Amino acid sequence: MQKTFLIVAASLCLLCQAMYSQDQSNPFDKALKVPFRYLQKVDDKFSHLDNQLSRQTEKYLQKLARQENRLTQKLSKYDAKISQRLNDPKKFYGELINKVNNKINIDKSGPSGEYIPYLDSIRTSLTFLEQNNQLLSQTKDIEEKLNSSLAQVKQFESKLKQTERIKELLRERRAQIKQTLSRYTNLPNRITKEYAGYTKELFYYSAQIKEYKDMVNNPDRITKKALSLLNESNAFRKFSQQYSQLAGLFTLPASYSNMQNLGGLQTRAQVQGLIQTQIAATGPNANQMITQNLQAAQAQLNKFKNKLNVLGKGSGDLDMPDFKPKNLKIKSFWHRLEYGTNIQNTRSNYFLPAQSELGVSIGYKLSEKSSFGVGMNYKVGLGKDIRHLTITGQGIGFRSYIDVKLKGSFFGSGGFEYQRLKPFRELRQLYELDAWQQSALIGISKIVSLKGKWTKKTKLQLLWDMLYTQQTPRMGQPIKFRVGYTF
Repeated sequence: MQKTFLIVAASLCLLCQAMYSQDQSNPFDKALKVPFRYLQKVDDKFSHLDNQLSRQTEKYLQKLARQENRLTQKLSKYDAKISQRLNDPKKFYGELINKVNNKINIDKSGPSGEYIPYLDSIRTSLTFLEQNNQLLSQTKDIEEKLNSSLAQVKQFESKLKQTERIKELLRERRAQIKQTLSRYTNLPNRITKEYAGYTKELFYYSAQIKEYKDMVNNPDRITKKALSLLNESNAFRKFSQQYSQLAGLFTLPASYSNMQNLGGLQTRAQVQGLIQTQIAATGPNANQMITQNLQAAQAQLNKFKNKLNVLGKGSGDLDMPDFKPKNLKIKSFWHRLEYGTNIQNTRSNYFLPAQSELGVSIGYKLSEKSSFGVGMNYKVGLGKDIRHLTITGQGIGFRSYIDVKLKGSFFGSGGFEYQRLKPFRELRQLYELDAWQQSALIGISKIVSLKGKWTKKTKLQLLWDMLYTQQTPRMGQPIKFRVGYTF
């Protein structure tokens, strides 16, 4: 009996230990449940950003080389000795382009400049997984992808250091050119124009680098989820506090948590009491005066901060341009696209029941003030009136549009539409040309910012159909009011 009891007790102890061990491993299992998708996403994203940054750097270096070459040629006609004061631009830019193409890092030591939170988090997470790969499912693909992803992140960090160093060299080059030009008075307009062009390209190169940094700080859903799961692990949080880049910037002493080492320091209550004593000594309305002054100071600081963000694009690059920058110039084709949807209701008439016209569109932003695009719509019949509701398909249409900013949030709008105003049951009916009508629209649009994620760019449109009087029969409406949303 005693032997049986010991066997049962030992079994229960082993079972409890196994359950405890399993429970202890749960945080890791939960945090690392989907590592492969995370690693794949990181690898693809940073590989793309690295290639794009190299390509854009080479493109801007070539532009700057051509700009300086034209400037040097025009200066040589003005002063034959100018080539002796400026280093050979072909050699200078050629060396930089070769280093970018050959992926030779200009400087591997020191920080990369601006701190990028998500880049630090991603690299720390990959380093943690690399040192604790026993927590991952032991498959060759994951180990290879982990090494590849970490190498790609490090390569991108190295590329950022390279671009920062290139910016420094280009600024030194610009200062050299500016100093050379300062030797002359009454320079011809063609020379000052070339120098302004050089300064403009250098400004856009700095803005382009900032754009790629912003892309890193805008992670996708999978990356956010993986980092969130990892942060639930005590082991990862402890690892981040010791080995992340942020931890290196703000290193705390090992005895920081020891209360005995805080002797002699003032407590928060003591500091607050001292402040209240000083305030009370200034008079009965001291609290109100200090509150007003603090609010005014905060408003001035916010105003100054907004100016810094406009000039430096949110970074430390405070090269104040003497021109109005075009923010879309540094955007890629895909980042210039805008998507929209709208709805238009039509009253019933002799030919048609009441309708709701649902449209979708895709546009391209030419500038901050203009865009154009194409779209299509589907007409849904709602019946004759509220007493006779019937959902039917009433037609389809294709459209084009252009918007030009007038003032503030008002835009001048125009477009051409080709509408089929009759129901169809088969695709071959779409080829019946007599069932289609043309519309040439012109009018005004206003962008209204409403609360909500999808309604920040609500678009109200009032349009007039210039071809309405030529339509036979007149099945549409001359005035169209549409409500839409732009994404």
